[in-house]
Amino acid sequence: MTRTEVLERVRLEVCVDSPAGVAAAIRGGADRLELCAALVVGGLTPSRGLMALAAASGRPAYAMIRPRPGDFVYGPADLDVMGDDIDTARALGLPGVVLGASLPSGELDAAALAILVDRADGLGLTLHRAIDLTPDPIEALDIAIELGFERVLTSGGARTAVEGAETIAELVDHARGRISIMAGSGVNGDNAVDLIRQTGVSEVHASCGMAPAVVDPHLLHFGFVQPGARETDAATVMWLAAAIRDIY
Repeated sequence: MTRTEVLERVRLEVCVDSPAGVAAAIRGGADRLELCAALVVGGLTPSRGLMALAAASGRPAYAMIRPRPGDFVYGPADLDVMGDDIDTARALGLPGVVLGASLPSGELDAAALAILVDRADGLGLTLHRAIDLTPDPIEALDIAIELGFERVLTSGGARTAVEGAETIAELVDHARGRISIMAGSGVNGDNAVDLIRQTGVSEVHASCGMAPAVVDPHLLHFGFVQPGARETDAATVMWLAAAIRDIY
């Protein structure tokens, strides 16, 4: 028996960072949105306006709570800002938030996460890829379970989920249904089916982004557009969603 034979339908989460991205992900068939700003740096806390738009879309959307680019080592001021952003997500009607916090060693900062989880009481909780920086992902998964997270987004500690598939499968086995493991990073319509079969994940996460057809060189020159920036593409979402459906 393959792992997929014992799974319910695999769900697709698409990360977006613009109104157009929200519309494209929904049109393509995403089950849930991860709502961000600045995906080019891995995703930051989205604006209040984008949260409100997503909340009114009828599609579940979890807000990334990340106040700045760089590492996930947060001080008191960072945590205060993150707490206020969690309050905003709740007030606007979003069903959940995406959190992560690290110690300088790379281990999860359980104390900081406990503060954020307490602030997010009543909201759904995803632990983001801070887990991929940890020296012991199994220990980190146990912390996430103890804190009450409903899912963990991970590439298995590798650059892509395909490269980290063995570790992702170990996390799925260790979770034993206590928490959902969501594979992300480099997931697309070509590799999703094999990844799901190999790991047994119940959810996958992707940006489904395409490089814009034309980039104004003046915007690049002034730094208003970042090299490597991509836009959520409805056809790419649809391609991945169809591949997942074809498993069954």
